[in-house]
Amino acid sequence: MTPISQNKMHGGTQYVYSHKSEANQCEMRVAVFIPPQAKEGKCPALVWLSGLTCTEENFTVKAGAQRMAAELGLIMIAPDTSPRGDDVPDKDDQYDFGKGAGFYLNATEKPWAKNFQMETYIRDELTAWMCENFPIDGNRIGISGHSMGGHGALTLHLKNPSLYKTCSAFSPIVAPMQVPWGQKALSGYLGDDTENWTSYDAVELVKKTPSGANILIDQGLADNFLQEQLQPELFEKACAGAGQKLSLRLQDGYDHSYFFIASFIEDHLRHHAKNL
Repeated sequence: MTPISQNKMHGGTQYVYSHKSEANQCEMRVAVFIPPQAKEGKCPALVWLSGLTCTEENFTVKAGAQRMAAELGLIMIAPDTSPRGDDVPDKDDQYDFGKGAGFYLNATEKPWAKNFQMETYIRDELTAWMCENFPIDGNRIGISGHSMGGHGALTLHLKNPSLYKTCSAFSPIVAPMQVPWGQKALSGYLGDDTENWTSYDAVELVKKTPSGANILIDQGLADNFLQEQLQPELFEKACAGAGQKLSLRLQDGYDHSYFFIASFIEDHLRHHAKNL
């Protein structure tokens, strides 16, 4: 397996790979950071899911997570946010639907169903690929993400707590059924039957299947998407009612950008390393 690129940093190595996804019927790009501890044996891994318009590069270039991952001995896996390619359908004039906006779900509507099988890809194919090719302890995998990726991290964790033992998120879309970003994506990918939407809504999932983990969420109070698209209080209320452990931290003055993520990523990596 030959990487597209590789760079030595903080005693470890960061790679970018392209591999075939049968679920999405296209090549998928993935960034992988291997810490120096991997030379001695298997390490825990953190899967990072990025947000709208992002690729596998955003987290690895902007978050500044590698130094702490190297210290803690965490392998980091950052897949692309959607399928790509000339044969993959898209909405060229819409940043929040199509390429760059896979929403980590399995689409059922045409023409999206052929390629947009992101839940199956992340949960099944990516897990198998990363555990087969890197020194990862399959019993110590966590998941995290930002915005749309925070939505993906929460839903994948709540549906697969035995796979993703730990979970955290920055500025996640917690209730897509109740906000414009989510309503557009869920109706477009899944159709108009809202019953089919519930398995991709963290608020609805946690009411039925809370996990045994303590979920960490950081939300900036200067985030311009806070009131219309994110509404973390809805998830906080649902967690309280379901008995789900939640650490929701509201950070004054921080916005939706990677400056926010870079400011608190160390806390999140320590959260995963401690609980894995």
